[in-house]
Amino acid sequence: MPQRRSHVAPSAAQTELAAALAALRETLEAPTDFPVEVLAEAETLTAPAPELDLRDLPFATLDPAGARDLDQAFHLERDGDGYLVRYAIADVPGFVVPGGAVDAEARRRGQTLYAADGTIPLHPPTLSEDRASLLPDVDRPALVWTFTLDSDGAVTDFRLQRALIRSRAQLDYATTQRALDAGEGGPAALLPEIGALRLEQERRRGGASLNLPDEEVVRTPDGGYAIERRSPLPVEEWNAQLSLMTGMAAASLMLDAGVGIIRTMPEPDEAAFEAFRHQTAALGRPWVGGTYGEYLRGLDRADPMTLPVLEAAASLFRGAGYMVFDGEAPKDAVQAAIAAPYAHATAPLRRLVDRWALAICLAASAGEPVPPWVRSSLGDLPALMQQSGQRASQLDAATINRVEAALLTPLVGRSLEATVIELRGDRAAIQIADPAVTATAPVPADAKPGDILRLRVVRADISEGVVEFAV
Repeated sequence: MPQRRSHVAPSAAQTELAAALAALRETLEAPTDFPVEVLAEAETLTAPAPELDLRDLPFATLDPAGARDLDQAFHLERDGDGYLVRYAIADVPGFVVPGGAVDAEARRRGQTLYAADGTIPLHPPTLSEDRASLLPDVDRPALVWTFTLDSDGAVTDFRLQRALIRSRAQLDYATTQRALDAGEGGPAALLPEIGALRLEQERRRGGASLNLPDEEVVRTPDGGYAIERRSPLPVEEWNAQLSLMTGMAAASLMLDAGVGIIRTMPEPDEAAFEAFRHQTAALGRPWVGGTYGEYLRGLDRADPMTLPVLEAAASLFRGAGYMVFDGEAPKDAVQAAIAAPYAHATAPLRRLVDRWALAICLAASAGEPVPPWVRSSLGDLPALMQQSGQRASQLDAATINRVEAALLTPLVGRSLEATVIELRGDRAAIQIADPAVTATAPVPADAKPGDILRLRVVRADISEGVVEFAV
């Protein structure tokens, strides 16, 4: 779907919204300021000097515009009929001292939180946005994955090494997509080619990507807030394939070593598949053949019925978690949506668990023992990540609810067109195009997904993020 932006301009509603968002942080007990001892320790931390020097290779990063916490950098080149992909990850395991103040605070936070009124980082900015970040034109220690791919994009060999790198370019998605569409060269020139091959590898192994439109609250130049809803650009999907490839390699290394933490998701049961089939038939886009991954890949993103189908498909992508093992690899280690074992190992600046995975992978790749601090604390990670994941989900949902209430405040008493996305008893998930709002509302007994209704805005409470409608 095309990008849509709904804007809350500075006003009385805007002032109320700012107060509601500030109060939300306290309600969720989201940590904000770092303790003095954490900031002091962060200023002293240094990573070990790598023996391998890869500064002659023109690495580049690819992130949202303006990002400073740059976890990954890539270097792509042809290798005969295949490709050589180097994927550098910020060396957070090298910087953070196990058992230190920064380590303890990171365990308390779990992950970086992205609030509408500012980021709540996992690590102090001196690390996450400066000395450990893979910023351009500065030397940085990194953990570099080197992948050899054949002409079909399949991985034939890989290794992980600590190295010194120097990124040459900080790319952003929109600008890079325009450059690639125009046929321009540059560090991402091979990304469409390699990304397409990796997507085909995903299809062959039976993987599936949901790729729901992103819904994000952003600040606007005039000091207001906006909700942006857009589908990922192709360059984002190609870039994500590099991360998926790395996560699968990390899981492979840990499974071979018999110690690690992997990301799991169970295969949907037949009841879930049958319910999804009924929903797609009701939407007029029946799933009649092939795997659910092939069906989702074949949806027309310009079709207005695609969003309700994707919302319905979300029921197939549930139950994700973490599995810890030490001594014996689990027999069932496949992440169902990816259709392969998979681990989080590419975002250590922003996600706690990645530091452990990378430390294990580095040791396994070098044939060395896993560090004792990793083994002794590995079992703590699932609970820590579950807690931080719940906090992040609550923050995201509550933030969007409050901004949507602010968008609808001036429209109380008026009627708007809304599309039914998913039925929930006598209510339904509905989407309003302008302003861009997704909510729940009462619907007629004969309503079905895809129907367009007229709903009246009865109430919009910014402080609680509550909106009420009537048919």
